[in-house]
Amino acid sequence: TQSTWGRKFSGSEVCVCFFVCALPYLLAPFPLKMRIAFFNTKKYDERSFKKTAQRMNAEDELSFTFLEPSLNPLTAPLAADHDAVCVFVNDNVDAETVKILADRGIKMIALRCAGFNNVDLAATKEHGIQVLRVPAYSPYGVAEHAVALLLTLNRKTHRAYNRVRENNFSLDGLIGSDIHGKTVGIVGTGRIGLCFAAIMKGFGCRLLAYDVYQSEEAKSLGVEYVDIDRIWRESDIISLHAPLTPQTKHIVNEESLHKMKSNAILINTSRGALLDTNAVVKALKSKIIAGLGIDVYEQEEDVFFVDHSSEPLQDDTLSRLLTFSNVLVTGHQAFFTHEAIDKIAETTITNCLDVLHNRPSQNVVEPPK
Repeated sequence: TQSTWGRKFSGSEVCVCFFVCALPYLLAPFPLKMRIAFFNTKKYDERSFKKTAQRMNAEDELSFTFLEPSLNPLTAPLAADHDAVCVFVNDNVDAETVKILADRGIKMIALRCAGFNNVDLAATKEHGIQVLRVPAYSPYGVAEHAVALLLTLNRKTHRAYNRVRENNFSLDGLIGSDIHGKTVGIVGTGRIGLCFAAIMKGFGCRLLAYDVYQSEEAKSLGVEYVDIDRIWRESDIISLHAPLTPQTKHIVNEESLHKMKSNAILINTSRGALLDTNAVVKALKSKIIAGLGIDVYEQEEDVFFVDHSSEPLQDDTLSRLLTFSNVLVTGHQAFFTHEAIDKIAETTITNCLDVLHNRPSQNVVEPPK
């Protein structure tokens, strides 16, 4: 073989050179093209990921299979012949599911969401599966949706909308309160909590917050950090923006509800299990709080993201919640903006490319120590 410099190489030298050049690819956990099985996908997911992959010139390195079923032990075998799975917030990635995925050669779980409480990280560590997430997509969208729930509950615009469509222009039962001057308690001052605080500052509210980590940015907005007991006792409006951990599960419970003002409006756009839903139902029946707005629900995986309009709702607790005129429920749509969907696709694709090329990533979810 003749090189460009004129020197001839022996056959053994060519083989050694080829082996050295190919070694990184031979040792890589993935082939040159990563095959990804998407679970729990909707048409908007498919459109967004295809469009974003094309814009990022990633089509030659990633291939997508879009599956409608949610991921669980029964559907996990569908991931066969793929290298990675992409899952959403309500997929069941427990130890049994992880083992089935590992047995079928899955090396990566890509979360197209921020939360990872649905993933058994001890199991993924045991089976050598990497987990990456989308830590932030549109904090503004979620915070704005929390405000939308608050304003709707306070001014009863949902009830007014239905009335006027029947030519009923009576104002009886529609009175609300000024948001200006009210005390707002914010539980969790991460990206979304900060956005919510900034919006409520614009309304002229007094801002209280509780978080394990105090944010200097929050303090610059005029937020006063207090203990959780003061949040319950002093707030006219309480908005939850905390992650779900063993410490925050059912942080709103029978005890904390009884500490709240009778005019308090409670908003949750974070994780459903932050609320003890049965305790909240009792509080609403007893008029302990004035209203509830939720975009998340503790048992939502069996209900949300699916059209149940032609069948009875099997969840009795959620059915009971929907009977209250001062309760507003949306189906986990707070994140659902054009900007967020595009950001989720972009970050997820970047995560997959980082793993494919063995690049470090800040979005790796570390297993428990």
